[in-house]
Amino acid sequence: MKIAKSSFFSFFKDILIALLIALFVRTFAVQAYKIPSGSMIPTLLVGDYILVNRLEYGIRIPYKGYIVRWGEIKRGDIVVFVYPEDPSKDFIKRVIALPGEEIEIRKKKIYINGKEIEDPWGFFSDNYFGPPRDDFGPFKVPEGHVFVMGDNRDESNDSRFWGPVPIENIKGKAFLIYFSWDSSAKTIRKERLFSLIR
Repeated sequence: MKIAKSSFFSFFKDILIALLIALFVRTFAVQAYKIPSGSMIPTLLVGDYILVNRLEYGIRIPYKGYIVRWGEIKRGDIVVFVYPEDPSKDFIKRVIALPGEEIEIRKKKIYINGKEIEDPWGFFSDNYFGPPRDDFGPFKVPEGHVFVMGDNRDESNDSRFWGPVPIENIKGKAFLIYFSWDSSAKTIRKERLFSLIR
């Protein structure tokens, strides 16, 4: 009986430790997400399953913000963040303008501090031009915030419509597509498995 009891508690302890480690990893290190919409096409497709590095910019406590910061957010980073208009939702977009920068969009072209920037990420599905989608600003990004946009510029609900994202709301940086499912074709997109997100 003593041996059986000892084995049970040892097993229970191992399970508890494993659960605590998994909880720590999910809370502070890496988290998985599924892409539900086409706002980041062609970089991310509907049905992509991605991993987000939650330690890229520091240690963040849910609902409290960062307690320690180390990594700098850069233009071009794809970030997951708490949606400013509904804290129960997470959004994923690309950082386009940084704190203190002035952003302006003229006929789909992006200008930062008055100069047009290279935009290798932008994808456009129509030739329509209209504010605020295709003509926006100029707008100065407040300190402690970033301006984000979807790569699918004509089909994205982003900072052009609801404003900049507080850096404290950013949960991490997307870095890997580990699985991808094409629901229309009912097949796995094998070419996207374990591909880095850029």
